[in-house]
Amino acid sequence: MIKKMSIVAMLGMMAFPLNTMAGATVNVEELERKIMELSRQLEELKAQVSQQEQAGKAASEQIAELSDTVGDMDSRSEEWDLASRFKLSGDFRSRYDFYNAETVFGRTLENDSLFTNRLRLNLQVLATEDVEFKGRLAMYKTWGMQSAFADESGALWPVFDGNVSRSPVGDSALYVDRAYINWNNVGDLPVWISVGRRPTTDGVPAQIRMGVDERLATPVAFMDWPFDGFVLGYGYYWGNESLGTGKIRFCYGRGFEDGLREDSVINDVDFAGFNWDVFDSGERLLNLQSFMAFNVFNYPNFQDPIIDANFGTLSGMGDRKTLGNILHTDMVYQAQTGSWNYFVAGGWSQTRPNENGMFNDFAAMAAGLSGPETDENNGYAIYAGLRYDFADPGLKVGAEYNYGSEYWLAMTPGHDDLYQSKLATRGQVFEVYTIYDIPAGEAISRYGKAFIRLGYQHYQYDYSGSGDWNMKPYDLDNAGDRMMLQMMGLDPVESADQVYVTLEAHF
Repeated sequence: MIKKMSIVAMLGMMAFPLNTMAGATVNVEELERKIMELSRQLEELKAQVSQQEQAGKAASEQIAELSDTVGDMDSRSEEWDLASRFKLSGDFRSRYDFYNAETVFGRTLENDSLFTNRLRLNLQVLATEDVEFKGRLAMYKTWGMQSAFADESGALWPVFDGNVSRSPVGDSALYVDRAYINWNNVGDLPVWISVGRRPTTDGVPAQIRMGVDERLATPVAFMDWPFDGFVLGYGYYWGNESLGTGKIRFCYGRGFEDGLREDSVINDVDFAGFNWDVFDSGERLLNLQSFMAFNVFNYPNFQDPIIDANFGTLSGMGDRKTLGNILHTDMVYQAQTGSWNYFVAGGWSQTRPNENGMFNDFAAMAAGLSGPETDENNGYAIYAGLRYDFADPGLKVGAEYNYGSEYWLAMTPGHDDLYQSKLATRGQVFEVYTIYDIPAGEAISRYGKAFIRLGYQHYQYDYSGSGDWNMKPYDLDNAGDRMMLQMMGLDPVESADQVYVTLEAHF
């Protein structure tokens, strides 16, 4: 463009003498004006070229900076990919409890305000396409305490492997509640192997009254005992939507390690059996489980070394020893129909004692009237409940009932009923509750929810020693049995009422 303007200017200058020689009249002022205009245009062109050069330089600098940023992002993308493999979630609960109990011999035990906090953090990550790790850390403590609070009912056990992170009798430390590896699709078959600290607490159908939609654990709720072990499982599909899928699992676990010893007074306590999802369609589930607890102890190993060393003397149980085996079989059916959730469950337990006996009549033994109880004893339980969900106000209302017979044993030291395990009760328990979903906006993630639970439980005991296989279940309505209890200085709870309120957030 500049060259063309220069040529035009030169041609104009050449034309000037030619016109003069031709005798033409020349307008000098007009010619000067044109030269000035051409000069102005030339300067504008120079300025535009300069601006373009500056803009090009700035663009080049931006491109270089962007290239550096992209390169940095590319170098860090591997770290981001590593971090994105971890799935984190959790829940927090603050809970208030009121508890009032009446004992056989007329005492009234009351705690009008017990507050607890519970924090649980979940982790899930893939090691390979078919190997995953799942874990959960948990803290559960009483407000104002870093140790167990007073309990004159005798229901609470000190911290041991079967209730750690499940009972607020410890400190505010985070404990490993669950930690296990799943190896899925073994041999390109619907087979998996799982090893570690097992997900064996809050089993079916506990999630209904806890306000959680998904299944929380493998076993039926009559087995609520944290332990370490492994599972070999097989999954199948029924071929129709009404039955859905099924899974059968062979399970093994250890409840106590006897250590390196010269004698054999105490042995390892092991669990072995199967758990079978006969069918699971999402809306309906039928589950059967049966297992044996081998070489059960009279009492476990406690976390506190002072308590552990002196428990036998303080409780009157003497040295720790092996008592025999316990067979346990349970079933649960749960379903959802419209706004209704309901379930029915049943359990059967059988003791198979060795020469040390189970359900021993300690009063008669002390008087020399009998020896250890070495016969098998059978117990049974029934458990049923329903819940109705109101969609608009986000309100759920439910009720449950359970009954346990004289020799019923529930394996539930990891229960979530604070004082007494309701499913271990030798007698009956009524419970009503509501769950209110807090209207606090949209959930931030698929894990997100917040709700309030309000519930009431009434316990009515027919026999003493719920959950214990050491001592004979004494009939609380029998005068002779009551006299035996009094001779031993025992005053068990005969009835109890509990009110609880929770504020819970899942994230």
